[in-house]
Amino acid sequence: MNRETPPPTPRAPRERFYRRECRSVPAARAFAALTLVDWGIDGERADDITLCVSELATNALVHGVPPGRGFRLRLGHVGGVLRVEVHDSGGGWPRCGGAAEDAAESGRGLLLVAALSDKWGVTECDPGKTVWAEFVRDRIPSGTSEAASC
Repeated sequence: MNRETPPPTPRAPRERFYRRECRSVPAARAFAALTLVDWGIDGERADDITLCVSELATNALVHGVPPGRGFRLRLGHVGGVLRVEVHDSGGGWPRCGGAAEDAAESGRGLLLVAALSDKWGVTECDPGKTVWAEFVRDRIPSGTSEAASC
């Protein structure tokens, strides 16, 4: 009997607002980790996503959140694509730094996001901006080969 696989069900986006304080970064990372568990995303890909959440949240706090404000973390999952968005109300535009720029221990967060995500970018908002990263889940079931055909 042939069975048709139903299209993937979109999962309701989850979001949280965080104040401008250091404990917001680990709280955002924990929120993302719990969401990924609920959505059945684990292993190395979950580690990549939570690291990117941490980097984007840190960047928002250090560079984008004006005093007295905060940032919003939003996770969405439709089909095989998980999207992380961090919105802040500050000015400026993020850019990738590099190890060659100087010997500082900072400035490499977006390089990590670029390396670990499948796509990332910045969307202008009023006020501020949203920095986002997308992660494509492996759609090949375990135990099959990419070259397998019917």
